[in-house]
Amino acid sequence: MKGRINVSSDRRLGIESAENRGVLLDAAEQLMREEGYAAVTSRRVAAKAGLKPQLVHYYFRTMDDLFLELIRRGAEHMRVRLARALESSEPLRAVWEICSDSQITALTWEFMALANHRKSVRAEIARQGEEFRALHLQALARTLQESGVRLKGWPLPAVMFLMEAGARILVIEQSLGMSTGHAEMLAVAKKYQRLLERARKARKPKSSPAADAHRRRRSAA
Repeated sequence: MKGRINVSSDRRLGIESAENRGVLLDAAEQLMREEGYAAVTSRRVAAKAGLKPQLVHYYFRTMDDLFLELIRRGAEHMRVRLARALESSEPLRAVWEICSDSQITALTWEFMALANHRKSVRAEIARQGEEFRALHLQALARTLQESGVRLKGWPLPAVMFLMEAGARILVIEQSLGMSTGHAEMLAVAKKYQRLLERARKARKPKSSPAADAHRRRRSAA
């Protein structure tokens, strides 16, 4: 019949399009990690992905568009990881592990270097970074509230900043072969993470089968 829409064909093309975009983004990310942002050209990305070079500009109008999509995809992965960290039994330790992830740190530094030359990338990194820090601050505030600990003379944003900076600088310096102060910094970080987590768990109401069942019913509602 003329004019009939082939739904299965459209769906297949949609899936193929999403797959190609994902493959190209994976290739660009891998190039950035292995060789730096300067290696991310349309030809290099296409070759890494095993696709035709024309497809890079079919899915991403400019290379800036590709970089922006990479940043947003990475930020979404970070939000998912942070949400899981907030729900874990040791949120501070989990957030520290995110901040000290060597893969994330390496990619972040490449984006920061790229941001010196591309305003759109700089603006997007700043926006996503502020959003992550707002969530990190939430995790820290909740843990301190649940532990009953008050940090007199230590503004919470400053504590959060030191946590993030300490974790990331450790990763960067380790990649350079530096180690002075690292063991001591890790020991201090772990010590206070344990103290806060223990205090939080000690204050947390003990669970009961009835309470657990009630929570499950509310979640399912």
